[in-house]
Amino acid sequence: MPIFNFCELITACLIIHIHLSWSLPEIIKIGGLFDVTDQIKGAGKQETAFRYAVERINYNKDILPNSRLSAQIEKIAPRDSFHASKRVCHLLKSGVAALFGPESGTTSSHVQSICDALEIPHIETRWDPLHRREGYSINLYPSPQQISQAYLSVIKEFGWKSFTILYEDSAGLMRLQDLLKTPTDSDIKIVVKQLNSNDENKEILREVKQSGEIHIVLDCSHLRIHTLLKEAQAVGMMTAYHNYLITNLDLHLVDLEDFKYGGTNITSFRLVDPNNPIVQGVVRNWMLGEKRFPGRHFPENMLIKQEDPGLGMKTETALMYDAVHLFAKALDELDKSQVITTKPLSCRGMETWQHGNSLVNYMKLIEMEGLTGKIKFDSKGLRTDFELEIVELKKDGLQKVGSWHDQYGIQFARNFTETYSEIVESLQNKTLVVTTIRSPPYSMYRESPERLVGNEAFEGYAIDLISEIAKILKFNYTFKWVDDGAYGYKNKETGEWNGLMGELLSQKADLAIADLTITYEREQAVDFSMPFMNLGISILYKKPRKQPPELFSFMQPLSIDVWIYMIFAYLGVSVLLFILARFSPYEWDNPHPCAEEPEVLVNEFSLCNSMWFTIGSLMQQGSDISPKSVSTRMVAGMWWFFTLIMISSYTANLAAFLTVE
Repeated sequence: MPIFNFCELITACLIIHIHLSWSLPEIIKIGGLFDVTDQIKGAGKQETAFRYAVERINYNKDILPNSRLSAQIEKIAPRDSFHASKRVCHLLKSGVAALFGPESGTTSSHVQSICDALEIPHIETRWDPLHRREGYSINLYPSPQQISQAYLSVIKEFGWKSFTILYEDSAGLMRLQDLLKTPTDSDIKIVVKQLNSNDENKEILREVKQSGEIHIVLDCSHLRIHTLLKEAQAVGMMTAYHNYLITNLDLHLVDLEDFKYGGTNITSFRLVDPNNPIVQGVVRNWMLGEKRFPGRHFPENMLIKQEDPGLGMKTETALMYDAVHLFAKALDELDKSQVITTKPLSCRGMETWQHGNSLVNYMKLIEMEGLTGKIKFDSKGLRTDFELEIVELKKDGLQKVGSWHDQYGIQFARNFTETYSEIVESLQNKTLVVTTIRSPPYSMYRESPERLVGNEAFEGYAIDLISEIAKILKFNYTFKWVDDGAYGYKNKETGEWNGLMGELLSQKADLAIADLTITYEREQAVDFSMPFMNLGISILYKKPRKQPPELFSFMQPLSIDVWIYMIFAYLGVSVLLFILARFSPYEWDNPHPCAEEPEVLVNEFSLCNSMWFTIGSLMQQGSDISPKSVSTRMVAGMWWFFTLIMISSYTANLAAFLTVE
């Protein structure tokens, strides 16, 4: 009995030893490379998100229950590749299992090459112009091509026929590459202007306003959006006529209080949904956790507004949180299939980490829900199957109006009723300037012995129509006569419009009503309502009477000249056939077959018989006479081909002639 208990104890110890030898190390180091500017401009949000994600994973025992992550932080200058390589080598000597960051593209490429050489997973959360990732690199930020496709889909959905691109740097042009290719596929007109590096862009905005463009694509940092919109407001480009598509995914971080009630259409995308319960829960716990550490200066590092959790989270911050969780889940799954150990690596040595390739492949296979939605990768390490929310600025702030999916395209959540309600609400209590032209009975001066001013001086069908529409939609209006008394024509040289069209395009009037003809050129410049009157231009002509048939009506399918040419051809071929038959010895026959040596030979192709043979061929009837010599047969064959063409043409023309009659 004691021996049996001793054996059981030995077996249990062996099982525990084997289990512990197969498990992950107790401490797993992961390296984080952050730019020095992140601490200065972004209040350390990237680094804070990295640390907080590590803390959450260590607190959550569902992921890596027997191990803890240890964050190894290194600060590097944005464009100092030499210093970055030294910091990376220092992290690799400490035995890190993965590297996160940095944000700078220059240093990130250098870090990526080192990770590829030593087979260390490199995880990024920045915008990267490269469409193809290397073997050991994964980027959670959507590729530029996918984001550019989203911008193009929205512009096509809005039906913009022209727009102006205002970009900050060359990276913006790479983000908008699909938009720049649009004119080659359609008639969309694009104007591209680069913003100044300082905050003085009023002159550029004035040029855009003078060009008459009302559709703007703005690509710049979220830190400059408020300043640029204020400058646009100062030059009169923040009206209800103007439409802005802002390409930055962090528009929710911008204070848009000054632009809510101007009626300007501001549209953008976002990757983080602030109404997502996962996002709100993570940010709320984040706030509570930061408050426990007074030394972290929570009021300055605050990522959200106190009253609205989630709205202040930067896209890269949320991506960093998701990146750490993606790494932890992949490592946890890999631990179930093989023994994983970490070890120090030297940048000068040839030794690599044997688990790096497997860990990267597991990260590409993992599918999870994070702060930025569904996280999934393709074989190239690029993010796929994700969704961008389309948001618009309303009186209550940014509101979701639709979404764009990289596989299913664009989908708007609002229906016709909601759109109509928004339009009606936007028109209420507004005063519109309505221009018109003197054209009885549509618009006329009201005759009165007293001097009339304002809307009282106008009368007519168009005036009454506007009055009834205003009662339904509850807006105010002021009539004015068009300055130059013209309907509106485009100057071919300058491209400018006059009359009613010119006042609409120059925004002197909000609405024009008149007996204005809808043409293709005018429809390309302004939007027309359904016409209140349809007029058509008709051509009147006398109905032809059927003529009585004539005796020689059968000759009408062919002209007189053709008939004359046919007669001369008939006579000429007949005479030629007669002459050739006379000269050819093969056409002379014995009239008496019983006589072996006749004194007289007979030729069947006399002049009358030749004419009979020719006319018979022309009438498609034939005759008893047939040519025997080669020469006469060649003439007969050519004549038959000629008659075939002529008879076929005559039959076709005769059928068409009879049908018309």
